[in-house]
Amino acid sequence: MPQTFAADEIAEFLSSLQNERRFSGHTVAAYRRDLDAFAAFCDDAGIADLDSLDSMHVRTFAAESHRKGLSPRSIARRLSAIRSFLRRENELGRLASNVATDVSAPKPAKRLPATLDADQVAELLEASGDDELTLRDLAILELFYSSGLRLAELVGLDLEDLDFSDQTVRVTGKGNKTRVLPVGRHALEAVRRWLPVRLGMAAESERALFVSRKGTRLAARSVQARVDRWARARGSARHLYPHLLRHSFATHLLESSSDLRAVQELLGHASISTTQVYTHLDFQHLATSYDKAHPRARRRNNR
Repeated sequence: MPQTFAADEIAEFLSSLQNERRFSGHTVAAYRRDLDAFAAFCDDAGIADLDSLDSMHVRTFAAESHRKGLSPRSIARRLSAIRSFLRRENELGRLASNVATDVSAPKPAKRLPATLDADQVAELLEASGDDELTLRDLAILELFYSSGLRLAELVGLDLEDLDFSDQTVRVTGKGNKTRVLPVGRHALEAVRRWLPVRLGMAAESERALFVSRKGTRLAARSVQARVDRWARARGSARHLYPHLLRHSFATHLLESSSDLRAVQELLGHASISTTQVYTHLDFQHLATSYDKAHPRARRRNNR
């Protein structure tokens, strides 16, 4: 079916992109494809001209594009082309308002974080050695996995933040929020082995738990490099980074406890939806957890 919706206006807009705004031929071709798709949709919907167009039409077009399998990024590009076209028509006085202004594309799905399985973590942490850097690095690896620390939280630790009697560590996370986390037996032992060595490495006034050869607080970049070095030394073919140990900590803890709220608190997440993504849960699992835990849900299920 030949295009009838705003054919002349679209052709004029594309010409202005090329001749006035000096857009590349590739960019103009992309705008043409997106606007042709929108014009075809309008023709099928019986929308004869710009005056008949409203925001619901644009939303329906975006939804239909999504149903046809177009990615959120591609839909966002289509909407951008439509907004630019309608903005010009509004500026030229041909359209009362840009009805696409408040229409947004669907959010792209969050990528699930990678994790190590329990055997891979065990193999990594079975490393041994008694030189100063090995003892320091093993304490770092153990603490990352034991308590699910962020990189910034680990390098920010001071000596007084670790409490051996309570087996806890106090960390300052995002938003300058402080939380107290349990520390496992293996991590405590690894830190105990490191502390006498640290005494000989650290500058006199340095309070950082982990220090460099220079005696100053260990930098985040150095930790990243050392963690990856240990993975390669243990024969791992994959890139290992501190957050991967945090993901693994959360996933393994949730698998063993199924306590979503506890994992949320340990990770320091403000929203439980963030915990859901980090721990590979789906929304059905969340709904099940809610039904089991919520007082009203329990009363409803007991009726």
